[in-house]
Amino acid sequence: MNKVLIVDASESDRRLMSGLLTRAGYELIAVDKMEAAKDEVTKLPHGAVIVADHRLPDGSAKELANWQKGEGFSFPVIAIVNNLNGSDLLEVMSDGGAVNVIQRAAIDKQLVETVGKYAKPENIVLLLDNTLIPRSSKAFRKIEQSIERVAATNANCIIFGESGMGKEHIARKIYLQSSRTQKPLIVLEAGGAALVGKHDPESDRSEMFNRIEGYFQEAKGGTLVVKNVQLLTFEKQSVLLHILEQEHPDVRIICTANSSLLKMVADETFRDNLFFILRQTSISVPPLRETTEDIPDIADYLMTRYAQKKRQPKKRLDASAIKALKLHPWPGNVRELKDTVLFAAFHTLNDAISVSDLSFSQSEPETDSGFKLQDPAMEKAKIIAALEQAEGNKTMAAKLLKIDRSTLYIKMRQYGLK
Repeated sequence: MNKVLIVDASESDRRLMSGLLTRAGYELIAVDKMEAAKDEVTKLPHGAVIVADHRLPDGSAKELANWQKGEGFSFPVIAIVNNLNGSDLLEVMSDGGAVNVIQRAAIDKQLVETVGKYAKPENIVLLLDNTLIPRSSKAFRKIEQSIERVAATNANCIIFGESGMGKEHIARKIYLQSSRTQKPLIVLEAGGAALVGKHDPESDRSEMFNRIEGYFQEAKGGTLVVKNVQLLTFEKQSVLLHILEQEHPDVRIICTANSSLLKMVADETFRDNLFFILRQTSISVPPLRETTEDIPDIADYLMTRYAQKKRQPKKRLDASAIKALKLHPWPGNVRELKDTVLFAAFHTLNDAISVSDLSFSQSEPETDSGFKLQDPAMEKAKIIAALEQAEGNKTMAAKLLKIDRSTLYIKMRQYGLK
């Protein structure tokens, strides 16, 4: 099992990263200071990866990378950064010695995938390809129909949904079913380092303009997928808008986004004219907690792939495990389900996985939607839905609603629910 050393001053982010990577099959070491990190680096085995805060109380990711090189170590360093500009990011990745960067706001979306690029693949529990996992719910069938409709056009599209629901896979399937499959598919992370470019002193355009325009040229005639478009800085938004309005490139753009994008448009932190160019059509992907009937299909697919990779007999979920999986609120959605199921398969010696084999993370960030009570007008409907999903178990219903049991009883009396 690969080891990952996390060096970050934020206790909450250390917990978040540890939870994400542990469920992905890594062994974690987490420290908060440079000196402690140096001690741990000397003990790391071959194939380990370091994830370090760009700025630590007693140093930085750059200093840690340079120190380990001077000591004869060569572990890849991934830097956690906070909205650095282009020149700062270049400094971190070139002179700073980092192999990649992750914006702090996108840790939950990028961490596992980025670490997987530098850890030895054979030691990772399971890396899935870009195939859309098949499932049988009515909601998923509607998504498949939407994919076919969008693919038949050249319209730009935004795929809305929470993190971990496979939005990029949907974007790729649109591309594969479109008339553009003979032309390039370019996938960019809006909050990542790919949009950072070197300044060309002979050009009157900014480094950001040159880099983004270069991706359009590379994708000419094909499709450009921009993941987590809500993470685009205002500078990047302006460049993208200029290229689309003034140059009219022969490129279809498919973006993925969460619901915060709509609020950003309303708050004028995301340009509304760019938003409407990108959202000529859209697809909404419901969270896993609203399509729990898909959980057995997804879990079975994952365990089949895992058994094939490990060349072992396929394990199955018993009734207690399936019930527990359906009751969990899944803030990390399908990505979290994958990590939970495969972590259980990795550690369970029996042929069947039961509820006692499952380990649910407590470090996931809470979502703004789902069963959590927020809008008084919707409380009664959410309470009824939670009670139905929990099959009348009030303790489990209270957990889904993120309230305690006594509050649930008060709300039930308030709304006349028995």
